[in-house]
Amino acid sequence: MRCAKLVLASLLLLALAVPASSLAAGVAPAQSDATVTAVRREGDRRLTLEIDSPAVGSTRVSLLLPARFEEEPETTWPVLYLLHGATNDHRTWLEQTDVEALTEDLDLLVVMPDGGDYGFYSDWWNDGGDGMQRWETYHLSELLPLLERDFRAADARAIAGLSMGGFGAVSYAARHPGMFRAAASFSGVLDIFSLGGRLGEDIWGDRREQLENWQAHDPVSVAPALEGTELYVAWGEGDPGPLDGEGARFDPVEAWLAAGNRRFTERLDDLGLPATIDAYGPGTHTWPYWERGLERALPMLISALGVEPAS
Repeated sequence: MRCAKLVLASLLLLALAVPASSLAAGVAPAQSDATVTAVRREGDRRLTLEIDSPAVGSTRVSLLLPARFEEEPETTWPVLYLLHGATNDHRTWLEQTDVEALTEDLDLLVVMPDGGDYGFYSDWWNDGGDGMQRWETYHLSELLPLLERDFRAADARAIAGLSMGGFGAVSYAARHPGMFRAAASFSGVLDIFSLGGRLGEDIWGDRREQLENWQAHDPVSVAPALEGTELYVAWGEGDPGPLDGEGARFDPVEAWLAAGNRRFTERLDDLGLPATIDAYGPGTHTWPYWERGLERALPMLISALGVEPAS
């Protein structure tokens, strides 16, 4: 164990080029069964971690460090988690948006983890047995304490995601009340009962026999648990909009998701739970709308975290 800790420390120091005391000074150690096996520095603020997780196996996470991370070795940093959509990975937010520039002047640790091609930010039912598709366990019981221990992540957290990641953001916030101060969904899957095919049953079990498990993950069903969480919900209707290129066509995926988003926000309204709702009408299931969604939601997210906006 001591040898493993020394290897990890060496990896971190090599990547960060800062004194050992600056990593965890003033931070109470947190327990995590996951281990960092490699750290790559890819810019002034950007790191890629390779992680060995008992819950999901070998995986990666991208980090954007606060600009003053190395200057203030005893400071802990509020955290924004950004969750990707289906078939994306930890790099996609960085490749498809200007998140690095958007957050460069913020005292904020931005965390972009892998969530599997179709992991759906859930511990898969796996016929009631153990398996390696335990994404909720990985993100919240392994990665979160690892970041607190090794990268001075604070307990002030916000979470946002697109499509499958929008589901993850809302589901995590509802299933773990108080863990996240704010949650934002961009074209999120906010009604899992509308999922067709085998995918849903592979993840949450038979719809009838495991109905309670479905309800325990469904954003519409668990909406009451979001009381006290600041919310931002955005979606389009599927018709080509102002951010679509010439020749864009009607997008049935966004239109299907729009119906679930309406059901979710109507449920919030029935419960008297406030939310910022951006039902922007024309717009397809594409990155320009999600990048705009992050830009619009960011002031709310950082306000919930107590982070001052850039001047």
